[in-house]
Amino acid sequence: MNLEIPYHLENYIGGNLIGPLSGNFIDGINPATAEVFYQVPDSNEKDVEAAVHAAQKAFAAWSITPVEERFKILNRIAEVIDAHLDELALAETNDNGKPLWLSRKVDIPRASANFRFFATGIMHFASESHHMEDKAVNYTLRQPIGIVGCISPWNLPLYLFTWKIAPAIAAGNCVIAKPSEITPVTAFLLSKICKEAGLPSGVLNIIHGTGASAGEAIVSHPAVKAISFTGSTRAGERIAAIAAPKFKKLSLELGGKNPAIIFADSNWNKMLDETIRSSFSNQGEICLCGSRIIIEESVYDKFKKDFVERTKQLTVGDPLDENSKQGAIVSKVHFEKILRCIETAKQEGGKILCGGNAIKLDGRCASGYFIQPTIIEGLGPNCQTNLEEIFGPVVTLQSFKTEEEALQLANATSYGLAATIWTQDISKANRVAANVESGIIWVNCWLLRDLRTPFGGMKNSGVGREGGWEALRFFTESKNVCVQL
Repeated sequence: MNLEIPYHLENYIGGNLIGPLSGNFIDGINPATAEVFYQVPDSNEKDVEAAVHAAQKAFAAWSITPVEERFKILNRIAEVIDAHLDELALAETNDNGKPLWLSRKVDIPRASANFRFFATGIMHFASESHHMEDKAVNYTLRQPIGIVGCISPWNLPLYLFTWKIAPAIAAGNCVIAKPSEITPVTAFLLSKICKEAGLPSGVLNIIHGTGASAGEAIVSHPAVKAISFTGSTRAGERIAAIAAPKFKKLSLELGGKNPAIIFADSNWNKMLDETIRSSFSNQGEICLCGSRIIIEESVYDKFKKDFVERTKQLTVGDPLDENSKQGAIVSKVHFEKILRCIETAKQEGGKILCGGNAIKLDGRCASGYFIQPTIIEGLGPNCQTNLEEIFGPVVTLQSFKTEEEALQLANATSYGLAATIWTQDISKANRVAANVESGIIWVNCWLLRDLRTPFGGMKNSGVGREGGWEALRFFTESKNVCVQL
């Protein structure tokens, strides 16, 4: 199979790769070099209509395809992804700016794991029955919804794209999917992989383009019965406003402003290693990154010294260099936003302990979008810097004296996606975990993921849960059948 990337990417509709019906394209930029290296379709409602038509034709057969056959096809997709690990990883890095070693180690393996997990999961998906003594038996049918929309972000392109698509098609639905127009390349390559693996035409349709044009056309189409979206809270609000009056099912995984709570009795070296990772992995462009580090007062100065020292050792460089720990920011727009956020922190009285500046590299990356890992202290919980999502390599430090104060600081935002707790006291860990307003809590670890567990946030971090049975339930409709005895 040829996984070469053409200059003009194409939509995937009804099993065919075709250009946008408008003939319009958007430049695709390599953020490490600031050079255009492809063009992505600027699709609109006409492309979405064609995809819906293809999905409707495919649904009748796919919805009744035996789960064993669905398992085989999804598992083959996983195998083809694994076989092309290096090509996909390079495409992801050139498109997104993340280090190549990270794409190889995390992004592409997780994409194949998503297909493999839900291929297996659909084989074991079961429903309930309820016996009413000598009166009746109730049983629940779980049936595919029909056509569903899956819209994914730019930070973990193939990883999160497949996290939505795999359970949707495993459950028997047909999908209209839209990757971010900023990082569409691996979604385009997935089109070829699905053809190679034998996925029937029309089961998966991939439409490229902007949220305002292609995304809204998917969300508003009356034949699309459910929407699974990962992205900003602002975009989630817009999707909810369009979808809610049409009574579509919604799963929204939105922004985060996640606390990392560090108690004095933590395992110090492990905590430092993982807090560096949770702060700056993927240039801080992960919704689960800990951007507010909250440290017990008695060890605040020690933490600050050690954390700053280790952060200064992180190498920001060419994403293709195996020694680079940080790559490029995903786009010029986001690069400029992060720098504005750092300036806002200074204006609010924040002290920059390290970083805070753009970096000018030599060679092929001389025009790329690079920012130093940045640590800021001296800001309280109510300032803009500690309330609004930055989504970059920027963290703040705050101190606390008591467990109660730690919880107040942790819960002081409108977000509630994830939190990390560091302590050797298991009773304290359980108490704090129960009272932090986040949907995902890690104790003495970070980003340790079991795909069977529910994934999602509270407050402005979203609605619904993904992962495991939660995803398969979302992508099916339950129907109770009561049979009188």
